[in-house]
Amino acid sequence: MSEAYVVGHINVKNPDMWAEYRSKALASMAEWKAELVFRGKQSEPLAGQLPYEDVVVIRFPNLAAVSSWYASAAYQALIPLRDQAADIVLLSYETL
Repeated sequence: MSEAYVVGHINVKNPDMWAEYRSKALASMAEWKAELVFRGKQSEPLAGQLPYEDVVVIRFPNLAAVSSWYASAAYQALIPLRDQAADIVLLSYETL
């Protein structure tokens, strides 16, 4: 079974709200055995440009866990806070 990853590309609009969202979002993933792999800021583009300053990578056991987490009431309740706190693109990937 392949692992799955959620990659978020982020531009923070409100740091305080973003901190609140981050802590609640990570807590909402516990049921699906997700783990934070990497959180960082873009430093030097090597090829092309990405218009987002921050990135987060979260590992899930599989794509079904990603879908269940994203559709959960706990995470859906956080979306308004997320949208106020940052401009974000969330993508899911499955390992080959």
